[in-house]
Amino acid sequence: MAGGRPRIEIDQQDFESLLAIQCTLDEVTAFFEHKLGKCSADTIERWCKRTYKQSFAEISAKKKSIGKISLRRAGWQLAQKNPAVHIFYCKNYLGMTDKIETDNSEEIMKKLDDVLSQIGEEEVENE
Repeated sequence: MAGGRPRIEIDQQDFESLLAIQCTLDEVTAFFEHKLGKCSADTIERWCKRTYKQSFAEISAKKKSIGKISLRRAGWQLAQKNPAVHIFYCKNYLGMTDKIETDNSEEIMKKLDDVLSQIGEEEVENE
């Protein structure tokens, strides 16, 4: 006769779907607590060790990557139709910017020389 409470049955597909949308341990725990009536972060951790032979953090990192791929795919598709998203992708992935950079260092040096020479002339006049 086995002792202790019966194990909480966590649906693996639900679990992986939650990780794919970047849910944290607290959020996953809350989901299963709502769905099953009882669940704790420790329960999730133990379930991960039994199911995947890895900690929540390890399996989460792997499964979240799948969600990021889906998000990237959706973003690329949306960028083809939405100019704002297209601009975002161009700036973030292609290094494009709205800034117009000009090299006016020669002009600045000339102005600086003019100011310094005026200060020098005023000092001579004040002596």
